[in-house]
Amino acid sequence: MSNFRRAGILALSIIILGITPAHADKIKAIATISIIGDVVKNVAGDAVNLVVLVGPNGDAHEYEPIPADSVNIAQADIIFENGLHLEHWLDKLYLASGSKAKRIVVSQGVTPRIFEDNPQETDPHAWQDVTNVILYTQNVRDALIAIDPANKDKYTANASDYIQKLQSLDAWVKAQVALIPVDKRKLVTNHDALGYFARRYGFKIIGAVIPSATTEAADPSAKETADLLNIIKSNGVHAIFSENMANPKLAQTLSQEAGVQVGPELYTDALGPVGSEGETYLKMIKYNVGVFQKYLK
Repeated sequence: MSNFRRAGILALSIIILGITPAHADKIKAIATISIIGDVVKNVAGDAVNLVVLVGPNGDAHEYEPIPADSVNIAQADIIFENGLHLEHWLDKLYLASGSKAKRIVVSQGVTPRIFEDNPQETDPHAWQDVTNVILYTQNVRDALIAIDPANKDKYTANASDYIQKLQSLDAWVKAQVALIPVDKRKLVTNHDALGYFARRYGFKIIGAVIPSATTEAADPSAKETADLLNIIKSNGVHAIFSENMANPKLAQTLSQEAGVQVGPELYTDALGPVGSEGETYLKMIKYNVGVFQKYLK
């Protein structure tokens, strides 16, 4: 029996039995990934019961839902999702759960990044541009106010405070990047996850070990690897960066062949666990920029 079928049966059983979770008076919210969950926490505070489906260090591209996800979605009032084809598994999970939750695409309003060599593929990693997370925050705020108007003042004030922090972060990133010579702002990562960051802050994406916006893509062919090696050498790339939610072996192998170092794991598609340098969105961006400053000069 598939996970989706088991999940649907379990969710239906809970609905039939009338089981309700604790704090039933609060809005029940779902965030698909940890980065969106952090935005929701900053806007909602303690006004909602929040469940994050793909947690710290989790890979949303390769995520396989479990029965508990269907239960949580069945009980939810609202679901915050990234959109831009990130959560390819969500439609099926939502249908199997029988959920009536309102679905909110937090990337609404973002100018999507389209790949020149593959116009059919949209880059989902919009959060790598801090100004896009301001849009995320506004969308979360408006959706929460619509479903829970009693807490409008709280959501409005919290969102305003968080937006100010994001605006400060955006300015800080620009100032720090200015300290990196323009000809050194060249990025090679495990998969193509930093396009929005590069577009906003003046970096050039040289290539990716997995030449795709998703880690689900097949391992690179011998020709793709050879081509990337040539690009790395001809562009004087200083480092290849692995990611906290991806297997670093391919990046390590490529770095050895190219004769360049592997930088520390970046926080790209997920936050880090509590206590890590990437435990919040604000921290993860600052950490990544600090890594670039150290390894690209």
